[in-house]
Order: sequence, then structure tokens, then C-alpha cells
Amino acid sequence: MTALSRTLISATAGLVLIGLAGCSGGTAGGNGKTTTEQPPTSSAAGSGLKNFDTCAFFTQEDLSAAGVEGPGEKAEQLSFEPGCSYMGEKILLTLYKNEEETVDKYETGGNWDKYEKFSINGRNAARAVEGGGGTVDAGCSIVLDAGGGVVLVDVTESKPDSVSDKCGEAEKIARQVEPRLPK
Repeated sequence: MTALSRTLISATAGLVLIGLAGCSGGTAGGNGKTTTEQPPTSSAAGSGLKNFDTCAFFTQEDLSAAGVEGPGEKAEQLSFEPGCSYMGEKILLTLYKNEEETVDKYETGGNWDKYEKFSINGRNAARAVEGGGGTVDAGCSIVLDAGGGVVLVDVTESKPDSVSDKCGEAEKIARQVEPRLPK
């Protein structure tokens, strides 16, 4: 590459950067630097769940009614969907949050054997039976729109055949706590 080619490439790159800065809609700040303001993204829309602590949400009464005990243990297998699990004699109850999803988006984004939409007190919800192809009884989640994202109330069995209706148990818990979830 010749010196002339390098100079032309550098000059072109500089002009492109100046052009992009001019199109950004930025304004000069008091410190002489250019600043830009971006419209809120979906993660900003989900900020209602930003400070939602899955391990501090359930009351002692909630846990007792569900047949589980606290304190919960963090469930962080997925960084974008942190949760907290509580063990009981019959069930493992896990509360997850996801700031990016909605009940509608979750329908196509999950590995569900069954996904049935309904509402709880006017809030979008769904019964999501987890994948396993029918060979594994993985559990049931009630997915609720909350705070610009979703909260999942997940019930699995502590031991085989300890719960005949995991979705019924998850829904009972979800209906109990729904009024306290962020809008």
C-alpha cells in the first residue's frame, strides 16, 4: 500500500466520522464534548424490574402458603433471567425475572410443550409447561407481564408424584402475589 493510498483511506475515514457525528443529533455539552440522547430501548422499558429482587419479594406468609421455606437461594443459570429458589417438602418454587421479554414474546422464545395465554386481574399471563417432550415432568411456570418485562413463578416437584397439578400450584401463588408486582 502506498503512502498516497493510506492518506486517502485516512482522509475518507475521517470524513465519514465527521459526517456521522453531524447526523447524530448531538449537542455540545458545557465541557466541549458532544453528547447524544437516544430514545429508550426495550431494556429501559423494563427498568421497572431493574431493582426487583427475586430473593426479597416473597413474604413469609407467601412462602408458608406455598409450602416452602426461606431464605431462598439465588438461581442464576441465565444471566438475563435471574431468580431465587425456595425448597419445600413437595415443591421447588422459583421466582425469575426477565427485563427484556413479554408474555407474547415468551410464547415463541421458549421450549414449551404447552403455552396457554390468559389474564390475572387484567395482567397478561400464560401457563408455560416446560419442554421435555413429555418424557420428563419438568414443571410449570406462570409468566406474568410486570414492570416492562416478565416475572415467572415456576413450580417443579421436590420428589416424583408429589404434586398432581404444578400449573395449578404456580397459578395459585401467582394470583396471590400479582397485586404486588410492578405494573
